[in-house]
Amino acid sequence: MIDQLGLFGAGEDLPEGFRYQPELVTRTEETALVEEIRALPLREFQFRGYVGKRRVVSFGWRYDFSERTLHQANDIPAFLRPVREKAARFADIAPGDIVHALVTEYDVGSAIGWHRDKDVFDKVIGISLVSACPFRFRRARDDGGWDRITVTAAPRSVYLLAGASREVWEHSIPPVEALRYSITFRTFRASSIP
Repeated sequence: MIDQLGLFGAGEDLPEGFRYQPELVTRTEETALVEEIRALPLREFQFRGYVGKRRVVSFGWRYDFSERTLHQANDIPAFLRPVREKAARFADIAPGDIVHALVTEYDVGSAIGWHRDKDVFDKVIGISLVSACPFRFRRARDDGGWDRITVTAAPRSVYLLAGASREVWEHSIPPVEALRYSITFRTFRASSIP
C-alpha cells in the first residue's frame, strides 16, 4: 500500500475509507483506453433539467437523476474489463461485484459540484486518465464550518471511496484545466441490488 500521508503532505488526515494509488494503469494501457473511450456514444450529462459541460456514458446500470431510479444499460464492454479487474483488486472486491461503470469526458472548464454518490451505490472506484485534477473533500463541523482536504488525482491513478469518505464526506472537482477522462466503477448496496 502506498504511504498516502507521504503523497499528500505529512500530518494531513485523509478521510477514513479513502485509498489512493498512482499508476494503476500503464501509459500504454491509458492510450488504448482513451482510444476506445473516444469512440463511445458520450452524451451531455443531464441532471434534473440541467445539462452539464461533461459528457458521459454508463454501462451495466444507469442512474436517472430526473426519475431517481436505476435503469439497465448495455453490458460493461470488453475493453473495460481488464481495468475493472485491476480496480477490483485495488478495492479488495471481486470484479463481478462491480456492476456499474461510468465513463466521463471532462472538457476544459468542466466541473462536478459538491455531492455524495447516490445511496443505491456502495463502493466507488475512480480512475483518472490524461490529466490530473484536484479531488476535493469536505464535511460539516459542529461549529457550522467545514473540514476540507484536497487530493491530486494524477493521470493513471485510482482512488477508492468507502466508509466515511463515501458516507460522511462530500466530494467535488473544480473546473479542470485540461481535457480529462475518468472511469468510475461502483458496487451496489446489498439492499439496492435490482
